[in-house]
Amino acid sequence: MRPHSIFVVAGLGSIGTLVYPGRACAPFVSKEVLFIMCEKFRLAFSRFQLFLCFLLFASPTPACCQDRSADQAGLRGNRAEVSITLKEGSSQLIGPLVTVKLFRMGSLAGTMTTTKGRVVFILNALGDYTITADAVGYRTAQKEISVPVAVEAEEEIALQRDSTPEALGNAGRPVLAPKAKEFLDKAFEALNENKLDQAEKNISEASNLAPNHPDVLYLQGVILLRRGQAEHAQAVLEKTAQIDPQNSRVFTALGMAFMNENKYDSATAPLLQSIQLDASNWEAHWMLARVLYRQEKYDSCLQEARQALSQSHGSQPEVELLIAQSQTAVGKFEDSADTLRTFLRTHPNDKGAATARRWLDRLVADGKIRKQ
Repeated sequence: MRPHSIFVVAGLGSIGTLVYPGRACAPFVSKEVLFIMCEKFRLAFSRFQLFLCFLLFASPTPACCQDRSADQAGLRGNRAEVSITLKEGSSQLIGPLVTVKLFRMGSLAGTMTTTKGRVVFILNALGDYTITADAVGYRTAQKEISVPVAVEAEEEIALQRDSTPEALGNAGRPVLAPKAKEFLDKAFEALNENKLDQAEKNISEASNLAPNHPDVLYLQGVILLRRGQAEHAQAVLEKTAQIDPQNSRVFTALGMAFMNENKYDSATAPLLQSIQLDASNWEAHWMLARVLYRQEKYDSCLQEARQALSQSHGSQPEVELLIAQSQTAVGKFEDSADTLRTFLRTHPNDKGAATARRWLDRLVADGKIRKQ
């Protein structure tokens, strides 16, 4: 399969406006109406109390599972909470689907699956527990913990990669049927020519024949990114990463999806995972540089952008503009001007040339550099 580009431009966030509500006078309320209102409130409050009692006593299970939320402390009450972070080495594990199970006295107390590298269990009983974690391509991990008091406990489980054929699914990677591969190749070709309707039609045919093949799912996610449907693309690409956790391209595209949703913190982990799997993936370095710029980490942005520029052999002029932006942000105005002049000299007809000229003129107007 020939190389292809999955470059997607991230959208800018919208700017909200302040809305000042107008003043309104309270209407007059008679005593009779006020009495009826109070009676209705008393009846509603009694029903609410019954609902709370149902919530407290309805579930017989020793633990409940949920993602962390702003009001979780209120739901936890006086019960213990165990937050489990799944790691590979020193970095949080985000890509592969991980199944986490909690056992107490040999019985299953709770189970969760995650692609975010973190799960939270709320315990209905104190005591000793066993945690197990399973993920495709990794060895099963197990940890014994003790929760004697109702506190918020933090636990970490480190997963180790397992490269044996059995761990990767015997064959390691599913084989695509000839007809499905034909549609997939046509979809790639149409995508490279920016014929999105044709690409979508062919990938739909391939999906009918091989709905869970990682290459098919990956291309579906990329097409959704091109369509500007980042949230839908994210869901498809997360599923792809679960099936094919060794594919650097998948994590790059997943990072793009998060970035296009302006979820820059969430984008960092899959992009780092992509680089870890394939350090020569220039698109992953490029996307990570853009994320770092948004996070105002300009020195790190410069490092990643230069790496992307080197590995792409100058084929992506946009990288040079980001380098110039970062250089300006850290006060390296002359370096930024040199980068912009080089851009205009080597890419005079590029769509970014007007932007480069405008930035260069701005540096001169602001007295940051001398006019040449």
